[in-house]
Amino acid sequence: MTLEPFLLEILVCPSCHAALRESGEADQPELICTGADCGLIYPVRDGIPVLLVDEARRPA
Repeated sequence: MTLEPFLLEILVCPSCHAALRESGEADQPELICTGADCGLIYPVRDGIPVLLVDEARRPA
């Protein structure tokens, strides 16, 4: 499942306010922060981005 392009244009990382990009498998999509110092990875559950810093994970 992919998010609508207009939605990706307006969504930003709640931690650093950088743009987000889609990633992950089709069954477990994720949004990754493009900020150089941040890089948090946010889950997308049932087509809804969960943009909570407490729910995000750090890159490996």
